[in-house]
Amino acid sequence: MTSARDHVMTGLDDLRPGLEDLYRDLHAHPELAFEEHRTAAEVAKRAEAAGYEVTTGVGRTGVVAVLRNGPGPTVLLRADMDALPVEEQTDLPYSSTVDGVMHACGHDMHTVCLLGALDLLARGRDRWSGTILGVFQPAEELATGAEAMVDDGLYDRFGRPDITLGQHLAPIPAGWLGCHAGPAFAATDTLDVRLHGKGGHGSRPETTVDPVVLAASTVLRLQTIVSREVAAKDSAVVTVGTIHGGTKDNIIPDHVDLGVNVRTFDDQVRTKVLAAIERIVHAEAVAAGAPQEPEITRVNAFPVLVNDEEAMARTKAAFDEAFPMVIDPGPVTGSEDFGHFGAAAGVPTCYWLFGGEDQERFVTAYTGGTFERDIPSNHSPKFAPLLQPTLDGGVTALVTAALAWLGSAQGGPSLHS
Repeated sequence: MTSARDHVMTGLDDLRPGLEDLYRDLHAHPELAFEEHRTAAEVAKRAEAAGYEVTTGVGRTGVVAVLRNGPGPTVLLRADMDALPVEEQTDLPYSSTVDGVMHACGHDMHTVCLLGALDLLARGRDRWSGTILGVFQPAEELATGAEAMVDDGLYDRFGRPDITLGQHLAPIPAGWLGCHAGPAFAATDTLDVRLHGKGGHGSRPETTVDPVVLAASTVLRLQTIVSREVAAKDSAVVTVGTIHGGTKDNIIPDHVDLGVNVRTFDDQVRTKVLAAIERIVHAEAVAAGAPQEPEITRVNAFPVLVNDEEAMARTKAAFDEAFPMVIDPGPVTGSEDFGHFGAAAGVPTCYWLFGGEDQERFVTAYTGGTFERDIPSNHSPKFAPLLQPTLDGGVTALVTAALAWLGSAQGGPSLHS
């Protein structure tokens, strides 16, 4: 007997060539956060053609596609659309045509997979009932896009979901999924730190307070937070990702700016780490004789993404029937603002990983201990997921998850209740 999922998926062969072409196009034309105008227009056109009610400009550049198909649950399916300020180094024939901008995190694949899933679900509406809320989100990389859409009346305008479902491309084999219940993606805090000194001539450092030296000592001392202040049973990452200061080799500048990124899974650890950063930054400034206190500005923050345990178990059960390999990757130190959708609606969050790497290459690198060296990660300029079977896997996962929560064709209980 053909399952509802198998019935819905029968149209993928027809859609595949167009979806592959769209992926190549979006990858070649990446757009930064809140600049996703071309991508949003393409999304709107295709979702409308699939039979959805489409609204653009939600949360500035977001797109919402709604398909109402009788009584039943409302299921939110989300993809993010923004790219990164990264110069591509993949040598793909469809590499980015935009200088210094690249889809280095897979959001182009997320977008195409969701469009494919929406199209298949619309074609197979005789097998389910309820409402699909397709959300194409801007500015995930700024941690502000989900909040912008909610603040723009997402739920007041389009209805409140019963479940929020989403996925993220990862450097695991294409065709594999990764599901982890509980805290699944880390909280992030991004800080801008300005260290003040007293500028002067490089030949007379005794007349200055050198903020470059101050920055060097501060960066090194910050690395002791995780190694000496966070318990071994806990987890945290402190990264100084940018240092900017000075204009010429023989001029000691007045200030140096640091960009600091923090990842944690526990609120107490998060509070402790942020307090330690503040203490160290101020103490190093005092030790250097800085003429004024440093400035610490919180730029943005992602909350911990927590997957509802019951929701993940229900979704994973459907995945186990459809995929040969569903693993538990454990908590991921990357961060996501997807959890804001579920939190704002007061409903469960369910978010998983889907693979985009060649399986043989992955296994060889993993077993040989060269994974970190040989497998480009998200945000790498060499991040180049396989087009297939990655795309098929992502579409299949979204359809499978949606059908696990939508109602039956007669408007009764969910297909997997």
